[in-house]
Amino acid sequence: MMEETTDTFVIQKKNESDRTIALAGNPNVGKSSIFNELTGMRQHTGNWPGKTVDLAQGYAQHKNQGYVLVDLPGTYSLMAHSQEEEVARDFIQSKDSEATIVVCDATSLERNLNLVLQIMQITPKVVVCVNLLDEAKKKKISIDLLKLQELLGVPVVGTSAVKKQGLDELMEKTEQVITGDIQANPYMRDALNQLHDDSETEILALLDRASVIANDVISYGKKDFDKKDRVLDKILTQKSTGIPIMILLLMLVFWFTIVGADGPSDFLADTFNQFGNWLTKMANQMNVPNMLQSVLIDGIYKVLSTVVAVMLPPMAIFFPIFTLLEDFGYLPRVAFNLDKYFQKAGACGKQALTMCMGFGCNAAGVVGARIIDSPRERLIAIVTNNFVPCNGRFPILIAVITMFFAGTSTGLLGSVKSAAFLTGVILLGVATTIWVSTLLSKTILKGLPSSFTLELPPYRKPQIGQVIVRSIFDRTLFVLWRAIIVAAPAGLVIWVLANIHIGDQSILQSITAFIDPFAHLMGLDGTILMAFILGLPANEIVIPIMIMGYMATSTITDFNSLNEFHQLLVNNGWTWLTATNVLLFTLYHWPCSTTLITIYKETKSKKWTFVSFIVPTAIGIGITMLTTLIAHLFHLV
Repeated sequence: MMEETTDTFVIQKKNESDRTIALAGNPNVGKSSIFNELTGMRQHTGNWPGKTVDLAQGYAQHKNQGYVLVDLPGTYSLMAHSQEEEVARDFIQSKDSEATIVVCDATSLERNLNLVLQIMQITPKVVVCVNLLDEAKKKKISIDLLKLQELLGVPVVGTSAVKKQGLDELMEKTEQVITGDIQANPYMRDALNQLHDDSETEILALLDRASVIANDVISYGKKDFDKKDRVLDKILTQKSTGIPIMILLLMLVFWFTIVGADGPSDFLADTFNQFGNWLTKMANQMNVPNMLQSVLIDGIYKVLSTVVAVMLPPMAIFFPIFTLLEDFGYLPRVAFNLDKYFQKAGACGKQALTMCMGFGCNAAGVVGARIIDSPRERLIAIVTNNFVPCNGRFPILIAVITMFFAGTSTGLLGSVKSAAFLTGVILLGVATTIWVSTLLSKTILKGLPSSFTLELPPYRKPQIGQVIVRSIFDRTLFVLWRAIIVAAPAGLVIWVLANIHIGDQSILQSITAFIDPFAHLMGLDGTILMAFILGLPANEIVIPIMIMGYMATSTITDFNSLNEFHQLLVNNGWTWLTATNVLLFTLYHWPCSTTLITIYKETKSKKWTFVSFIVPTAIGIGITMLTTLIAHLFHLV
C-alpha cells in the first residue's frame, strides 16, 4: 500500500496509476451503499488536516484499473457553514480528486440537484449517480436519465446499489470523465459560474434551476406516491402521538437490550473466568512469580474481561437496533419532535440526534456534534451529551433497578418493569439535557439559536445485512476497543491500590475510609464513591469494584446472581435511598476517560473539557445531597 501525501489528505494507493475519485451526496441517498459495493467495504479512515472530520477511503478495481474512492461527509450544500461542508468542498477542489461522483436519491431528486449544481460550479469532472431506482420504481416514479444528462451536460448513470445494478457503467463513465473522453457541457458551466456574486441570490437561483430540471425529467405514475410516508409522518411527528410513540420505542429498545444481553453476558463471564483459571494454572506450571501472576491475571485480565463481558452483548444488540431505526428514517423524526424544545433552550435541533448517539457511547455522541454548524451550539451539545447514559452505565442502572425497584420478578413481567423504570431514568436525563442546555445558552454560551433545514428522508426498508456489519464494525468493536485501551491500565492501578498496604489497610481501603464522610452526605458510602472514581476509565467496572470493596478482596469480583449481590448490598447498609442516589449519580457524574479525551480532541480546549467534566459532576453531587436531605427531613428512611 502506497501513501501519497499531499498538503491536503493522505491517499492510500496500491499503484502509481491508481485513480482517486470523490464520492459526494446528501445524507440518506445510499452513498455508503455505493461505496461499500464498489470497495467491498475495504476501507481506511483518515482525518482532514486541521479538522476533526474523518474521511473513509476504499479501494476498487475495474477493468484492471485501480481506484481509491474517498467517501466525503454527507452534505446538503457546499456553502461551508460546517466542517463537513468545508471538507467536502476542499477535497473536491483539491488536486487529489480526479473526478467526483455525486450520488442522488431517485425518490427525491429535486432536493439533491442543488448539491449537483454546486459541485458542477467548482469542477467540470462530475458524474451524476441516480441511486435507489428500485425504490423509485416501487413508488411509480420514473426519471428520464438521458434528458437529465442532456440538461446537466455531464454523464448521468442510474443505479440500485443494493441490487448491484449500474455500478459497472458508473465506473466506466467515471474513467471516461477522468481521461477526458467525456467533457462537461461548457454552456452549463458558464451559466453556473455566473451565479457567484451573492450567496443568497445564488442559493435561490440554484434551487430554481434544480426545480426546473426536476420538472422536466421526473414523472409520477400516481399523485399520492408518498402517501404511506405522509401517513406515517402524521402518526410519528404530530403532537399527540409523536412523543408517546418515541417513548414507547425507547422502552422497547431497552427491553430488547435487557432481555437479549443477559444470557450472552453470563456466558462470556463464565468463559473468561474459565480461561482465567487456565491462565493461572499455566502460570503456576511455568513458575511465573506470584506477584506477576496477580498483576497480569487478577489485575489487568480480570478488568479487561469484565469490561468485555458486560459491554459487548448490550452494544451488539443496541447498536444494530439503533442503526435499523436510522436506516428506516426514524431518527430525523426524533429530531423533529424534539426540535422545539431545543430551540426554546437556545440550542440546535440537531442536538437531538447527537443525544441519541450518546445512548450507545457518549464519545460517539461528542463526535456526532460535528453535524451542528454553530460552534456555540456544538459546545452545548458536547457539554450536555453525558446526561444520557451510555452503554457502559446501563449495567449499573439495570442491576440497581432490578434489585431495588422492579422487584425480583422473572420472565416477561420483570424485564418489562425494568425497561419501564429505565426509560423513566433516561427521560430524566433527556429533561436535564434540555434544562442544562437552556442554562448554558443563557450564561457562558449566550446567543440566539440558529436555524437549520431538517430533512425528513423517505422511509426505507433497512438493509439488515449491511446494518449488522456496519453496527458491529463501525460502532460496537470501535467503542469496545477504545474501552479496552483505557481498561487495561485501569486494571493495573486497581490492583496496586488493592494490594499495597499502609499499616493494616490497603491503599484502596484507606482512601475509601477517607472519603466515606463526604459520600454519606450524598446518601452513598465510601465504597460506592470510590468505585465511581476508579470507574473513570470505563463505567463497566464500577459494580465489580464495588463488590471488591465490600468483600475486602484484592481482585475484581463478580456474583453468580443478582439475589446474592442484593443481599451483599443490604448487609452493607443499602436502602431504597442508597439505590436512588446510585441511580442519580450514575446518571449525573463525570464522563469516562474515553469521552473526556474525545471532548479535548473535538474542542482543542482544556477549558471546555473541564466544563464538560465539572457540570454533570456538580449536578450529581448537588442532587444526591438534596435527595438525602429531603429524605431525612421527612423521616423517609
